[in-house]
Amino acid sequence: MRRPEGPPPRPAPPGRRRPCHAWAVCPPSDAPAAPPPLPPVPQTLRVRDPAEPLRELRRAWRGHAERWVFGYASLIWRPEFEAVEHRSALVRGWHRALRMRSRVNRGTPEQPGLVFALLPGGACRGVVYRLRPDREDEELERLWAREMPTGVYDPRLLPCQTPGGQVVALAFTLSRRSEACLPRLPDTELLHILRHARGRYGSTLEYLRETAAALRVHGVRDREIERLVGVARRAGLL
Repeated sequence: MRRPEGPPPRPAPPGRRRPCHAWAVCPPSDAPAAPPPLPPVPQTLRVRDPAEPLRELRRAWRGHAERWVFGYASLIWRPEFEAVEHRSALVRGWHRALRMRSRVNRGTPEQPGLVFALLPGGACRGVVYRLRPDREDEELERLWAREMPTGVYDPRLLPCQTPGGQVVALAFTLSRRSEACLPRLPDTELLHILRHARGRYGSTLEYLRETAAALRVHGVRDREIERLVGVARRAGLL
């Protein structure tokens, strides 16, 4: 029987790809889309229960003999967990960006700060840490309490290239659709945040300075971080 004719299927929009499940070992993502207009600061952020992604991670990790964690910012200079090994690492398809709004750690609800997040597109050099096998659960609980109290990140297992070969590591990524994800800010707005934003762990300026210093120690050159440090230095903040 002849099928009725109809309009041809519409092609996928340019750059669109099949979504990658958070607990699959994700291939490199597409280039980032154009940033949306700067959103207003929401009075309250939606909170996601962090317990379910933790259960999903533990299920996904059953298929891996080793437990690795990828650090790209404060986890490099303040990991707060015991590791039996660390290596320099490269993640493709994701990049480090100072675009995550911080209302507690590096700012307040009245004056939000900024922290780095792992966003789709590009590549990111950082450090991977292998957790102690006899302390994996304890260290993971501590890490989750620090990074996922409101469930803002999308934790993923990502392939990381290291001098000792590829490993699959837990990485805390951020969705561009998240309320906490900001577009790239003009330098004038960035400087206002660097001057005034301070939270329970210190200021956004201190966070930027410590991350830049830690990357230099590990031999990682991040041109955007170097540019941001230069902006702060020219303004007399460093």
